[in-house]
Amino acid sequence: MATPTKLIVVMAFDKGEDGELIPAFDAREMQSEARAISEARMLAQRHAGVLAWSRDADPAMGDYGPPVELFRHGDVPDMD
Repeated sequence: MATPTKLIVVMAFDKGEDGELIPAFDAREMQSEARAISEARMLAQRHAGVLAWSRDADPAMGDYGPPVELFRHGDVPDMD
């Protein structure tokens, strides 16, 4: 039986020509919340928006907890 883990992700967004938010790159999985926040702060200098979040995860069971926002800067889409 797999042990539940924590999924920690950083995403950055830029604005397209039409002003819509578009992902700057695929979501990046981080090893720790501190690392995610540090990476997000660096990315915030170069992108329209940055979001770092975590959630409890048990991928083997397909169970994922609610997202917990760690860092938000600028324009980011809703986490729904």
